[in-house]
Amino acid sequence: MSIKDIVNRDLVNLENCESEPIHIPGSIQPHGFLLGVSTADQIEYCSGNTAIHTGMPVESLLGKNLSDILGAKQNTALHEYLVTLTGSFAAPMSLTIGERNFEATIHRTGDVYVLECEPAISELPDLTGLYTQTRHFASSMEQATSLQMLSQGLADETRRVTGYDRVMIYRFDSEYNGEVIAESRLEELEPFLGLHYPHTDIPPQARELYRRNLIRVIADVDYEPVPIYTYSGKTNKDLDLTYSILRSVSPIHVQYLHNMGVNASLSISLMSEGRLWGLIACHHYHGPRPVNSHARIAARLQGHFMSSQIRVREIAEEFEATQVVSQSLDRMLAMDFELERNAFHTIAAQQDLLDLCHARGVAIIIDDTVYKNGLTPDEAAIRHIAQWAGEQSVNGYFSSSHLSQAYPPAATLCETAAGIVYHALDRSHTNSIIWFRPETVHEVNWAGDPAKAIEKDKAQLSPRKSFQTWKQVVQCQSKPWEKAELNTATNYAYSLQKHINTLFLREEETKYRLLSARLGEAYQELENLNWISTHDLKEPLRKIQVFASRIIDADNIALPDNITAPLQKIQDSANRMQRLINDVLSYSRVRNSEERLAAVSLDQVIHEVAHDLNDEILATGAMLDYDELPEIQGVSFLLAQLFSNLIRNSMKFTRDGIIPHISVRYEGMKEYTPIEELPIRLYHLIAISDNGIGFEDKYSKSIFKVFSRLHAHAAYGGTGVGLALCKKIMETHHGFISARGVPGDGATFYLYFPV
Repeated sequence: MSIKDIVNRDLVNLENCESEPIHIPGSIQPHGFLLGVSTADQIEYCSGNTAIHTGMPVESLLGKNLSDILGAKQNTALHEYLVTLTGSFAAPMSLTIGERNFEATIHRTGDVYVLECEPAISELPDLTGLYTQTRHFASSMEQATSLQMLSQGLADETRRVTGYDRVMIYRFDSEYNGEVIAESRLEELEPFLGLHYPHTDIPPQARELYRRNLIRVIADVDYEPVPIYTYSGKTNKDLDLTYSILRSVSPIHVQYLHNMGVNASLSISLMSEGRLWGLIACHHYHGPRPVNSHARIAARLQGHFMSSQIRVREIAEEFEATQVVSQSLDRMLAMDFELERNAFHTIAAQQDLLDLCHARGVAIIIDDTVYKNGLTPDEAAIRHIAQWAGEQSVNGYFSSSHLSQAYPPAATLCETAAGIVYHALDRSHTNSIIWFRPETVHEVNWAGDPAKAIEKDKAQLSPRKSFQTWKQVVQCQSKPWEKAELNTATNYAYSLQKHINTLFLREEETKYRLLSARLGEAYQELENLNWISTHDLKEPLRKIQVFASRIIDADNIALPDNITAPLQKIQDSANRMQRLINDVLSYSRVRNSEERLAAVSLDQVIHEVAHDLNDEILATGAMLDYDELPEIQGVSFLLAQLFSNLIRNSMKFTRDGIIPHISVRYEGMKEYTPIEELPIRLYHLIAISDNGIGFEDKYSKSIFKVFSRLHAHAAYGGTGVGLALCKKIMETHHGFISARGVPGDGATFYLYFPV
């Protein structure tokens, strides 16, 4: 059988170093050996050092059943053990292969069970010592009053268990830069406490492995990788070693440890709410440092205890911080401010408004007016920041302790606005509140220059060679906003938003009350004007009509034509004015009608209208026909006026030489809405059509306006009120009227009465 190793030989360069496939190296560390067994019990993968550990070479193992190697009894025990596997990792299992004893760590990846076997230790674990150590660790956890104290206790206990020269508790920030927050070390070693490490030291794919596999051992940095073999013709030959204990290490990481002078390392992941919070990083400087499975389990258990406490301690610290700022928040919420604009001066001037999130300045922007207090930029800069922050905000919120990084103009405002917390106070972001912090200049001690974390060394990549403390002076950054501070700022912003909404509602109420009073006065003036125009004008108009008529009709006076014609025009104008006054009275009567709607038969109404218009119909020679019409809720006399006006309108606007033909048709019940925003309702639809002069469709809405006319008085009589009156009558009946015309071919008016 032909075999081939699966070593990943892809070169790492500047372009792909952050995507190096470190989970499939195709090799392992030599302090144990690996077998990859299919679910059918066949050995499909085998590390190249099996002969050293078991006396059986690779060629004799690949393709064989595992039972041939372990024997029936051990194979049965192994399968019973595999049934208990619930995750990626379980406690080691003791196996005997040949005459040698091994501790096998087993996990499953896809359809392959990976057995990693390490020589078993001869002595049994000291249970008494283990109990004492565990009790000591539990006691130190209970006594720790802060997360930092807990971390220091963890570093001390982990070093006691593992025997490494240095143990550090390494905490990540939001960008995965690391900081050593606790350390236990040999006295002669240089302290690393407080040093920062750039995120490039642990690239994303490595962080993902730390998140999924919580322990990582490098027993000897100078190890020679042992290749893994499989069949030559096997497809998808890569073996995922994400959960492996023996997995080989990236060459760049090996070089990184060499540059630090480290001979062996152990890493234990610290998790919080599913995120990689930090690491227990163990370094050894005096030769290799193998760690047996019992010590690994103890160290991992301590890491698990620490992970379980991280969020608890963080919440406790957040609670203490909240208690401090909550007092200021409570005092602000308890204050009773007047519902007026001047109150914002008083609100902004409160020291508690600054203290509730430990800000140095605050600004409240209401309708472009800035109310500010403390250390803030000028008003123009505040408005610009508010506009920008509003655009960047998510749900009206934005915060930053390094404003100039995201908003370059703030680089000139570091002394007042290095950090901000922004809250919009309305949906349009017109109103807002901003808290400000000035810069806090401080030094960050890096373990080497972070800009040179990875260097190009001749033809290959190399991690930095210098880990001497590199000091960075950080400017134009404020002290970071704590979660408790952000929460209290949010709570007060919501409260202020309610205050503003109440103020604006009161202002609107006052404005509408004044407007209503003015409208009432204007309405009364219009009523008075309407009375004068429709009543007081009647008497002098009647006299003009009477005297003009007497002069024209006098038998004993012979008037010349140049006097008779003007008198006739006076009489015609007076008659037209009389009709206009009557129409205005009718329009006013509809507008002020408060009669209740009652059941009305439109069929009866159209019969009565046809009878009343009989003389006019005969005089014009018009033809009027109509369908049987439905019963609706309405006012009888108004409906009669509606149909009368529309039929008269059709008899007026006729074409020369064409007999007027007017039809009133019932189109049935239709769903309709005059405006998209209104709900669709069911209406009775009645169409009144004629064959008159028609009109252009662009006038289909303007013809319903009061005094709107499309034709001169000389051509067609009328006051321009008739169709406006029709529209008002339809509105009184909660209906609608529309029109469609074709020039030279007639017009159709559509009446929609609610069903």
